[in-house]
Amino acid sequence: MHNKDFREKFVAVVGCGIWGRNIVRNFYNLGALHTVCDIDDENLKMVEAQYDGTHTTKDFNELLNNPEIKAICVVTPSHTHFKLVQAALKAGKNVYVEKPISTVAEEAQKLKDLADKKGLILMVGHLLLYHPAVNRLKMLVTEGVLGNIKYVQSDRLNINYFKNDRSVMWDLAPHDVSMIAHVLGLEPKKVLNATGCCAEYENIFDITHLTIEFEKNIIAHVSDSWIHPQKRVTLLVRGDKATAILDDTLLENKLQIFDNKTPAQQSIEIFDYLEIEPLKLECQHFIKSIETGKKPRSDGENGFMITKILEDAENMMLGSKKIELDKVDFLSSRSKRK
Repeated sequence: MHNKDFREKFVAVVGCGIWGRNIVRNFYNLGALHTVCDIDDENLKMVEAQYDGTHTTKDFNELLNNPEIKAICVVTPSHTHFKLVQAALKAGKNVYVEKPISTVAEEAQKLKDLADKKGLILMVGHLLLYHPAVNRLKMLVTEGVLGNIKYVQSDRLNINYFKNDRSVMWDLAPHDVSMIAHVLGLEPKKVLNATGCCAEYENIFDITHLTIEFEKNIIAHVSDSWIHPQKRVTLLVRGDKATAILDDTLLENKLQIFDNKTPAQQSIEIFDYLEIEPLKLECQHFIKSIETGKKPRSDGENGFMITKILEDAENMMLGSKKIELDKVDFLSSRSKRK
């Protein structure tokens, strides 16, 4: 489909919680927001007050049946993604879905196949694939500035009181694994080790550690936490010439390169990049993909790849206990657990 097929406003957002509000803001600022759908009256009142001319509804079917809506953004808890995305695709809508596309690899594959069959855009919210500093780092890796890559480590640690997910792994690791694959230009091959700690709720991991083998025998270590009082968001990429560290908690100089043969305290270079909100770039990419019909950077295949590796990791961590986690009745909204 091309832009001429659209009216100016053609995007609907389902879910206007903590993260959904950022999606709403960006599509509104891009002039594409048509409707916001949510089950919470207060969220809808907020949208009506802040975003003039935006329609609101509690009825998801209204989005499916409205011919003016050409694209639906699903920003709801991960356990709801499959049914909502499947319904949207069947209704002929292009879909942006927050990560993960699903927590079941078979479901992710079905969604990818359905989008391909119907010729629709399916894009997964792997936000860091659109982060300017991450893409600058990818360029450095491609250009050989770091030499041959030997090891990667991603740490994403913070406090989170809104734990409506199967584990911190499903909440955060899609960012880490998709980012590493993007920076390296390589796919994850298998999970070598996966461990987790349940600090508050039985079988729901608040801390997880994954060791993943990527193509070319590159080892990556991923640590995620919901219970760290000091926020840490860093990516280390070690080559045989130099080491890059991207610290996303810094306001400036996020990306630094260190010569492996000099003291680690002294960076040899700080690389600049455009300071543009990654989410704005991601939303623009979704619109552009619909206009051109070209598959997005984080397409359904990318979503399936990440889901498959994380499903393998969860099976390794939980074993027979996975059956118990499958029975957990997760909340329908990201409200604070009591």
